[in-house]
Amino acid sequence: MKTTLLTFCATLALALGVSLALAQDRTEPKAEAPKTETKPEAKPEAEKPAGKDAAKEEVAEEAAPDFATIDKKAPDFTLKNAEGKEVKLSSFLGKIVVLEWTNYDCPFVKKHYAKSGNMPKLQKEQRQAGVVWLSICSSAKGKQGNFEGEALLARIKKENADPAFYLVDDTSKVGRTYKAATTPHMFVIDAKGVLRYQGAIDSIASGKVEDIEKATNYVTQAIKALNDGKEVATKETKSYGCDTSSKFAVAN
Repeated sequence: MKTTLLTFCATLALALGVSLALAQDRTEPKAEAPKTETKPEAKPEAEKPAGKDAAKEEVAEEAAPDFATIDKKAPDFTLKNAEGKEVKLSSFLGKIVVLEWTNYDCPFVKKHYAKSGNMPKLQKEQRQAGVVWLSICSSAKGKQGNFEGEALLARIKKENADPAFYLVDDTSKVGRTYKAATTPHMFVIDAKGVLRYQGAIDSIASGKVEDIEKATNYVTQAIKALNDGKEVATKETKSYGCDTSSKFAVAN
């Protein structure tokens, strides 16, 4: 009898314990697992164009000023070369471009062409290095420096220049846009189409051939800085040479 009573009590206690545990499990809230914030999947960044296309993209939003201005986009233009083919400045984006205003009959131009061969030598060296060098004549028809047809081709050959890179601006529109004041008057445009230098070809304003070697050439200096990824130290100088205004066509 005593054993039976003890067994009954033990069974009752066990049953009560299980009941209390179940009741506690039902009433005590379970801790929720922390929510993981789902971030939207990052979209792969579009691959940026390189070289010439990159240069086009970077200057696309910038409008060129009405007149050539240092550290601004160079005004675009289209002119025919001595061979009659159209040449567009913006087609050379991705390359350094030199613009050289010329007039073969100007004594200061003769210093760098017929008397020394300095300008054709520079043109050849820079073109071989990937630079685009364009010579522009803004003399109006009938004015000093203006030649046409076979006479022009013969003169270019005599000066040891390249007719493909000799541009005719006989309306003088491009000359006015760039404010080309003398021949020679030099401009250097970087690969992004931005004007980085304008002015004299070198530091000694004379017509003497012997001064070429003594002078600092601002054009090659600017090209080197751009190729080295540096800022051009001398951005503007006063050009020297023959005045262009008396040779320009009458403005419309």
